[in-house]
Amino acid sequence: MTSKNTICLWYDGDAVDAANFYADTFPDSAVQAIHRAPGDYPDGKEGDVLTVEFTVAGIPCIGLNGGPHFKHSEAFSFMITTDDQAETDRLWNAIVGNGGQESECGWCKDRWGLSWQIAPRALTAAVFGPDPAAAKRAFDAMMTMRKIDIATIERAVLGRD
Repeated sequence: MTSKNTICLWYDGDAVDAANFYADTFPDSAVQAIHRAPGDYPDGKEGDVLTVEFTVAGIPCIGLNGGPHFKHSEAFSFMITTDDQAETDRLWNAIVGNGGQESECGWCKDRWGLSWQIAPRALTAAVFGPDPAAAKRAFDAMMTMRKIDIATIERAVLGRD
C-alpha cells in the first residue's frame, strides 16, 4: 500500500472473499495483494491468508483475518454516492442479494456485517438543499425508506408526495 491512511477491516477468515466481492461490485475497486502469515498466530497457522490489500471505490483498505473476536458495527460504514436509480438499485441489490441485509434510510449490511450507505446524489441535494421546507419533506420521505427511491424524494421536494 502506498497511502499513509489505510482502513483496516477485521474479518473472521474470509477477507479474500470480501475483497473480491467489493472489487467485483464497486467501481474503482480492486484486490492488490494477498499476504500469508509468516508464522502461527492465535486464530491461524503459518501460510494462512493474514491480510488482503484492496481498494473500495478508491479507498485503500486492508482486510485482516483476525478471527471471531471483533464484529463490524454501524459505527463505521462506507458511504457510496450514486448518480441515478439504476446505480442505486445495482449496488443495493448486490449487497443485500449476496447474503446481506436491509436497514433504514439507504443503509444496508453486507454478509460480513460491514455497513454501507447507498446514497443517491439527489437525496443529499434534497436534504441539504437551500429550501428548508423541501429539505424537511425529502428527509421525512427518506425516513420511511430502506433503499432510497429517487423519484419519491424528488416528488417530496416538489411537495407532491
